[in-house]
Amino acid sequence: MDGRNLVRSVRTFATAQGLRAARSAWRRHRADAVGLPARGPERARVPGPATGAEPLPGGGVVRFARSELRIVVAVGGAVFLGWDGALPEPSYALAGAPPEPDARVELEPDKDGGWRVVSERLTVEVSRHGGVEIRTPGGVVLRRDLPPRWWEPVGGGAARWVQRSEIAADARLFGLGGRASGPRLRDGVYRLWNTAPREGFRPGEDPLHITMPVQLVVADAATHLAFHDNTWEGRVSVREGEEGAGSGHDRPGTVELRMEGGPLRSWVLVGMPARVLFGWAQLTGTPALPPSWALGVQRVVRTDSEEELRRAADAHRELGLPLSAVHVSGPVGDGFGGAPSGLSGDGDRFPSLPEIAKDLREEGVRLVRAVAPAVSAVPGEAVYDRGSSAGLFVRDARGVEVRGTAGPQECVFPDFTEPRAREWWGELYEEGLAQGFSGVWHDRNEPMACTAFGGTTLPRSSRHALDGHPGDHREAHNVYALEMARAAYEALRRLRPDERPFLVSRSGWAGMQRYGGAWSGEVSAGWPGLRATLSLVLGLGLCGVPYAGRDVGAEGGSSELYLRRLQLAAYLPLLRTKEATSPRAYGPEVAAHARAVLVERARLGPYFVTLAQLARLTGAPYVRPLWWGCPEDRALRDCEDAFLLGDSLLVAPVLERGTDRRAVRLPRGRWYDTATGRAYDGPGQVLVDAPLSRIPVLARAGAVLPVLDTAGEEGGGADRVVLEVWAPAVGRTGGGLVVRDPGDGWTEPEVERWTTRRVKGRVVVKRVTDGGPVAAEGPVRVRGLE
Repeated sequence: MDGRNLVRSVRTFATAQGLRAARSAWRRHRADAVGLPARGPERARVPGPATGAEPLPGGGVVRFARSELRIVVAVGGAVFLGWDGALPEPSYALAGAPPEPDARVELEPDKDGGWRVVSERLTVEVSRHGGVEIRTPGGVVLRRDLPPRWWEPVGGGAARWVQRSEIAADARLFGLGGRASGPRLRDGVYRLWNTAPREGFRPGEDPLHITMPVQLVVADAATHLAFHDNTWEGRVSVREGEEGAGSGHDRPGTVELRMEGGPLRSWVLVGMPARVLFGWAQLTGTPALPPSWALGVQRVVRTDSEEELRRAADAHRELGLPLSAVHVSGPVGDGFGGAPSGLSGDGDRFPSLPEIAKDLREEGVRLVRAVAPAVSAVPGEAVYDRGSSAGLFVRDARGVEVRGTAGPQECVFPDFTEPRAREWWGELYEEGLAQGFSGVWHDRNEPMACTAFGGTTLPRSSRHALDGHPGDHREAHNVYALEMARAAYEALRRLRPDERPFLVSRSGWAGMQRYGGAWSGEVSAGWPGLRATLSLVLGLGLCGVPYAGRDVGAEGGSSELYLRRLQLAAYLPLLRTKEATSPRAYGPEVAAHARAVLVERARLGPYFVTLAQLARLTGAPYVRPLWWGCPEDRALRDCEDAFLLGDSLLVAPVLERGTDRRAVRLPRGRWYDTATGRAYDGPGQVLVDAPLSRIPVLARAGAVLPVLDTAGEEGGGADRVVLEVWAPAVGRTGGGLVVRDPGDGWTEPEVERWTTRRVKGRVVVKRVTDGGPVAAEGPVRVRGLE
């Protein structure tokens, strides 16, 4: 426990809630003392020398004196490595069955008593003592896994293990679920254990709500992703490499993974970043496509008052601010103030809820309900009685329901790793849909059970079904929120088959993109929170979760900080504001700037629709690091204060107080300042104006962006889509992909491919079709011509 948490625990201990939290902590301590066997003496083990091998489709099994390694190269190029008989299944990360082995690949003897597998995209070499090297087709080593080591309790139980890997000296590491310290993971130790920070997190805070054993390594030779499919708690120690000067030797970077149990199995994908993320999406599931309204401006309301709920939407309309959804939670963030789950009591607190939802929907505004997993442990309440009688709540080693504290009452928690619990829980969403809600927001689902000390989750000895492979909370904790999201997504698909589900979650694990997006949780209100937000969203995107964002409110800062928060969030996939009146509270100038930001977000709505559709098809995140298209550019690999929004826009948020100009690192090509039209040529660094009214946003020369026409322009009205084309440089061509909004159902849209080129001082825009290029039929607005 750190100092802040200790002070907070002492301060709240004397309160009623503090006493409940203290009892909860003591019960957890007692349950773990009884339910978790002492490890006792341990026996260390390494693979030992190789003794033989068995070729199999796509690879084979290499046997060692004290272990064995299974190697499978799948169709598409992904490589599976499993020690001690570990297979790809069962897995919470994979989307369905694992990919088929590549029948063209064979296991063959290698030099010095080792073995190798050669595929189209990489070579896997296994040494005679269990070291594994991943090489490019040209022979460059991308990753070298040293022989693993296990520590097995003499009396039986889960074996701890460690695997140390070496990566190129020039490599940069990203991933692990997204970290507040930066998208680039520098020297340090990172914990794999989903956690609810007790207050807003900032750079350096670790761990956060979402952790994943996903490593994305970017080096000169190639990019590769390594995923260790293990849900147990672990720690990742990172030390970046160092290139030798002159004739000196390089020192490779190292990544050491220590897990407290579970299988030692991993997947590796190699290629350009876009290819790697495409392969990752094929392996763990393509991102769920949010409904179109979820790409607009959304508002969070923590209330149990109908009047305040109506005022939330009215305030946006009165201020002329766009609004597409209102997210409703209780005053303390745990539902509607009734059951902490938020799945009951709505009719009592909001008797006119269906009427409110109907009125708002006619104005283009949806309602989203906050749902937490905790259920009040009160006999007589329907949700508790049904779940308890069916044995669907998490229990301890003695078979007694595990109780925690969430809000004002003691609570129990559904076991979402039990299929019956997921089905039962999904049925509870029907009430919310009937009352007019259009989506759900999962909160406090790490799971969070407030205690006075020792952490904020369930006892590690708590028992879980784990879909037919019973285990305890050490194995189930990190996938608890993932399976809660699965329960909700499958229910929404069943209850509203003609509508795309909307779901965002505070916590999750690898594969969570199959069900929805991620809400950042409580970010620090100060200036460091801006960097933490950008780092988290970039990191999540590189782990396959493209739809993510943060809340924007006026708390804890000046008008300058408020605007800079809003300006950053406006270019992230998920944008939620906390108070519609915030800009007005700072005066008319700030209100005008805030309105301009939100109006620009609405104007870019069709572009966000395109990015969402492309993310579903390719796995590419909306928000991308600057090195996305040119990972060999080392200067871009080290740039963490700007990002690409799709292929066409470069966004450079202001992250420091008192800044009205900022340096922007540009990838190669020509870029236009979208506010002034001034052109800059990359690669290189330029100084761009960043007045309080806006942040630098640059468009790639030749880009084609679908945007909403503003009222009065092009004669089309505010809801007409216009192609905004930025002139290509002289002698260059450009283009882009456009996906029109097909509505919020399941219609498969057409992906339009557009090209641009200069001809005698004018820009020619054509659509590429099977019958050849054709001229644009709809409105086109060309910008950037000198």
